[in-house]
Amino acid sequence: MIELLILFELSKKVLTMYGVSKEIRNTFSVLTTPSYGTIKPALTRLETSGFVKTQKTMSKGGRPSVYYSITPSGIDELKRLLTAPPGENPIQFLTSARIKLACADVLDNRQQLALFSQLKKKAESILIDTKNLVSSKDLSYFPGMVFDNLICEYRNFISLLEGFEHAGRS
Repeated sequence: MIELLILFELSKKVLTMYGVSKEIRNTFSVLTTPSYGTIKPALTRLETSGFVKTQKTMSKGGRPSVYYSITPSGIDELKRLLTAPPGENPIQFLTSARIKLACADVLDNRQQLALFSQLKKKAESILIDTKNLVSSKDLSYFPGMVFDNLICEYRNFISLLEGFEHAGRS
């Protein structure tokens, strides 16, 4: 997910590593807050893969600065990451799906609709699994409330996706 976040921020402007971190925090802090220890190796991987290029300059204070920019193949990789099937871990699904939705404006309309459909199918699958779990067990108060809340959260998320699908078809 960190590569997606970095490429998304670099698709908007050229940034230093500090700038990448700051922009990710400004945009996604309610969903994730990656550390420098996560960002630096990810930038290195992206550069090695040709998705990001660097330009080294001297700052006004005489210190070297490295600026990162996205390459055309980086734009393709960003789109690939956005449209890749969601992972199997239901705990991570909502966060990664919300991040993908927040970045969806880099996709064309067809790709957006495919993303919405893909996320909706996965959310519906998790919703069914959760309902089956609740109906198959005699849950005590706290677990019952947690799973009821999760069911509501997935219903709301599916409604959001249906709204995006409707808007994308209009």
